[in-house]
Amino acid sequence: MKPTLLILCLTAGTTLGASAQERIYRCGNEYTNTVTEAQAKTCKLVSGGNVTVVQGQKPAAAAATAPGVKVASTPPASSAPRIDSADQKAKDSDARLILEAELKKAEARQIELSKEYNNGEPEKLGPETRNQQKYLDRVSELKAALSRNESDISGIRRELGRLPGSSSKQ
Repeated sequence: MKPTLLILCLTAGTTLGASAQERIYRCGNEYTNTVTEAQAKTCKLVSGGNVTVVQGQKPAAAAATAPGVKVASTPPASSAPRIDSADQKAKDSDARLILEAELKKAEARQIELSKEYNNGEPEKLGPETRNQQKYLDRVSELKAALSRNESDISGIRRELGRLPGSSSKQ
């Protein structure tokens, strides 16, 4: 008698837990628990976890506007503080100095890599004399480093060209 009572209690507990949880469907970035809406939008059933959805708030201007009523648009007030031109020029100058230093380092690195690469035939190091694959791997790594460094140099030059007051001396 006691085992059947225990089984009935366990069965009742699992059915209550299962009925308390509804099916949740995901429709793109939206979630719904309405089956008809999910079928109409071809949503997918979410399984294996809890879903917490927080409703967003609509902007006050859009919520207060009735359909068909035109509202004069005003540019949004910028919350960022205004920077005077002297400070901005100083920041631009600092940015230019940093980029020029990076460019010099990248160009020096390019020269080093080119010397080491030696037109695709770098000198073999100790273990590479016996293992041709190690040598080929190092050659391919050098070639990749050369191309990556070249793209870095072109990117730095592009950034220098975008700065205000730039001259085309590259």
